Amino acid sequence: MPTESRASRDNSDSDSGTGSGPGSSPDNGPGSSTESGPGPGLPRRVRIGYGLGSLCTGTFATVPGLILLYYLTNVLAVSPALAGAAVFLPKAWDVLINPLVGALSDRSRLRGGPRRPFLLIGACTLPPLFALIFAAPPLRGLAAAAYVAALFLLAATAYAIFQVPYVTMPAEITDDPAERRRVLSWRVAFLGAAILLSGALAPAIAHADGGTSASYRLMGLAVAVLLAVGMFGAWFTTRWAPAAARSTAEPSLRAQLAVARTNRPFLFLAGMWFLQALAVGVMLAGVQYFATYTLGSPAAVTPLFACLIGPLVLVMPLWTRLARLRGAKYAQGCATLLYVVGAAALALTGQVGNALGYAAVAVIGIAYAGLQLLPLTLLADTLAADTARTGKRRAATFTGLWTAAETLAFALGAGVFALVLAVTGFRSSDADHEVAQPAAALTGISAGMSLLPALLAAASLWLLHRYREDPADAPEEPARVP
Repeated sequence: MPTESRASRDNSDSDSGTGSGPGSSPDNGPGSSTESGPGPGLPRRVRIGYGLGSLCTGTFATVPGLILLYYLTNVLAVSPALAGAAVFLPKAWDVLINPLVGALSDRSRLRGGPRRPFLLIGACTLPPLFALIFAAPPLRGLAAAAYVAALFLLAATAYAIFQVPYVTMPAEITDDPAERRRVLSWRVAFLGAAILLSGALAPAIAHADGGTSASYRLMGLAVAVLLAVGMFGAWFTTRWAPAAARSTAEPSLRAQLAVARTNRPFLFLAGMWFLQALAVGVMLAGVQYFATYTLGSPAAVTPLFACLIGPLVLVMPLWTRLARLRGAKYAQGCATLLYVVGAAALALTGQVGNALGYAAVAVIGIAYAGLQLLPLTLLADTLAADTARTGKRRAATFTGLWTAAETLAFALGAGVFALVLAVTGFRSSDADHEVAQPAAALTGISAGMSLLPALLAAASLWLLHRYREDPADAPEEPARVP
């Protein structure tokens, strides 16, 4: 579900900030004139091959958030509070490691360019580490939590080594905004496929024989293969990509924050996206529990997730059209309101019936398609305005912060839902012993999956209202002579 988890940076990571993501119009606001002229088109194999990398980013952003917390509490008998810490801390580590990896990649003089060697290192390490997360020895409780947390931390580090250079590449392999949009359109297509495929198949494999340790181990291997295909595919095919430019980011998170404080529109926009990503992260962590304890079947998570992600490709062009007609900020507000309505309706599933749950999730999916796309368009406009105002190409810095905020939000999402479970008295168990949950825990699962995300998304509307698409301190365009 996450935007790549990292989709947000990928789609906006052109140093020109001219909205190279899908759905952007040719003229994306102030500063578009800073873009250099079109260059030769990229080979088709480069565009498709780069997109393959999103099989990794989409899968790794989705599967742990969807399954890992449930795996800890319902298979390894880890308490909710301890399980939340085991999921949150390794993902929060990404916020610290991402700037370091970016700085190392910027300064790299390795053979193969500054980015591709890091892609190869990530491809060689992440798939086996991911498989090992779900291949835990017969441990329970604290020991199981320590094992999963350690492997997840190593996997998160390997993912950062791949992901940070990967999302920087579109800005460096072509100076042509139209060509960059074509590259990113392939990335978005593979991202949607990865989210739908991994989000639907991973739970189906994990619960194929009742959710045993063996089935989770098989699921880990299957997802590891998917990760390897995407990562090695992106590394191999980008060997034919030219080097059109080279961008750099501030070398530390502190330096990036210092730059961000000079751009108020970006702060409001990033704050809005943080709350919305947190809402999505909480809901993602709760999907498996909602399927098991509200809909009555662990296997219900597969059709539930299909209802959520299925509308992504179908309705995204409609959100693009609305953004062009009424503006990206207006469309973003509509998508957020629709998300709030769908999430609030989800709370009534236990009283009305499962059909309402599936219908509400489909509404959330329609809104989620807009939330995948529209913040990227707003970010691109904001970066373009910053370039026009300052004359500096600082997209790498701002997108690094955007990625850090998104990563922290999704990490917090699992931690917040785990806290809800702990407060309401959820009882952990292993795969062989199912335990009855108290009524308070069942209420907490329903509210944590619905009302809490709705409140977070509603709060983000205030920050969206404060965001200005055209900052007052941006220079005015010169008058046009008839």
